[in-house]
Amino acid sequence: MAKKPLILITNDDGITAKGIRALINVMRTIGDIIVVAPDKPQSAMGHAITINDTLYCDPFVYDPEATHEEYSCSGTPADCVKLANQQILDRTPDICVSGINHGSNSSINVIYSGTMSAAVEAGVEGIPAIGFSLMDYSADANFDACVPFVKAITEKVLESGLPKGVVLNVNIPKLPLEEIKGTKVCRQAKAMWVEDFDKRTNPYGRDYYWLTGEFINQDKGEDTDEWALAQGYVSIVPTQFDLTAHHAIQELNTWDL
Repeated sequence: MAKKPLILITNDDGITAKGIRALINVMRTIGDIIVVAPDKPQSAMGHAITINDTLYCDPFVYDPEATHEEYSCSGTPADCVKLANQQILDRTPDICVSGINHGSNSSINVIYSGTMSAAVEAGVEGIPAIGFSLMDYSADANFDACVPFVKAITEKVLESGLPKGVVLNVNIPKLPLEEIKGTKVCRQAKAMWVEDFDKRTNPYGRDYYWLTGEFINQDKGEDTDEWALAQGYVSIVPTQFDLTAHHAIQELNTWDL
């Protein structure tokens, strides 16, 4: 009988979030699972790691009848993956899945995302990894439509692997299952946040700021994640963590330095 794959599950919305609970339920049908996730929301933490504070990672019970292990970590999503791989697990997981995030991680959002940074950290450590996100920011979002896509994509990665240095960024539109047209492998759209800070003053006279902003998609291409999501497709973006701008090396080598 074939050995079941070992699946590491994490997220950035916190270990009790509805999205990670949906992800756990899917992964139970695929392999043996272990959950190491933040003890509180860590959205937009990017690839931060804890270096100037203590880290705690304690056993966590969400469902007393569950047979898998869960750990609640005081650190960031990237911390969770590091601790799982180096301290908790007795073998390298066959795959790491992160999410399902409450909200989009398409386009430029990938660089801010704790969900994707957990997947990237796994990739850095040589583990095939996928970040899953649903385009619904509600804490009570409905993840039912995500299930068949999360299952199919995870099983395909386990079967076929991923190119070296690549993890997947998967975003799912906020639509009923019957309205989702399928999947599209895409490039990351060129888009940005035009940000503003709402300046206020607290009762003690000290100024403080709330970050606000508008997401601007500058990319009119029909091969991007933003286009695919707008058309009702699940977007799959192969994402690399080598940030070298290889196309610029030749030009920079012409500089007289």
